[in-house]
Amino acid sequence: MEPVTNVPENLAPRRPAWASTTTQPADPAQANDYDSFAEAYSAENENNIMNAYYERPAMLALAGDVAGRRILDAGCGAGPLAAALRDRGAVVTGIDASAGMLALARRRLGDDAALHVVDLNDRLPFDDGAFDDVVASLVLHYLEDWGPTLAEMRRVLRPGGRLIASVQHPFVDYVIQNPRPNYFATTSYIDEWTFNGQPFPMRFWRRPLHAMTDAFATAGFRLALISEPHPDPAARELFPDDFHALSTKLSLLFFVVEVPPSAAGSDD
Repeated sequence: MEPVTNVPENLAPRRPAWASTTTQPADPAQANDYDSFAEAYSAENENNIMNAYYERPAMLALAGDVAGRRILDAGCGAGPLAAALRDRGAVVTGIDASAGMLALARRRLGDDAALHVVDLNDRLPFDDGAFDDVVASLVLHYLEDWGPTLAEMRRVLRPGGRLIASVQHPFVDYVIQNPRPNYFATTSYIDEWTFNGQPFPMRFWRRPLHAMTDAFATAGFRLALISEPHPDPAARELFPDDFHALSTKLSLLFFVVEVPPSAAGSDD
């Protein structure tokens, strides 16, 4: 693997010890196989700074008061965000393409939890307007084409409903690659995640910021908020070096987009 060079300091967050960027192509059939490392990833995700003290708190802050809201957790993984939303009074349905991750989510959330194996490239198995919110936590960057997925998320949201999404920051994904891709193109790259000494290829799709906002608009959403949050202050003493890095460098990008209310102005 060639080293990443000439990365601007403010665009170079600390990467997790289990993740490294590679320029080597991966077999698409082997990449992103969460079933093969579900337990290890879930354990890492549970209390690390990136997920537990940065991404999830930011998603919960953007969601706000969710008591009584019907929420679809799209790409729920082992269910930590779903559990936090449910603890705040939401009625949560979780979907994920990985049966292994959903088994862990069911262990966390209980046998009566509404959990379904669903690939986000496919039609969602829900009625029109079934949800008040969709949360898509670090999942859209696995998709080459956002269009069909966003259209389905738009369909299952009621008028006035929200999609709250987090993705890897397109500026960071651009500068960490060597050679650098065409910024304005949608391109894929490979991370290699290592758990228990075994490498697992992960394929992500990077697109420019305008392509993200254009995709939301094409699907019928209107942009309410773009956020580049700081980590939870509680991480300052637990992870002092990483806290400083996440407080001063780009890492993730968050969106809140809304379904326009009906012509009558009703949110029902």
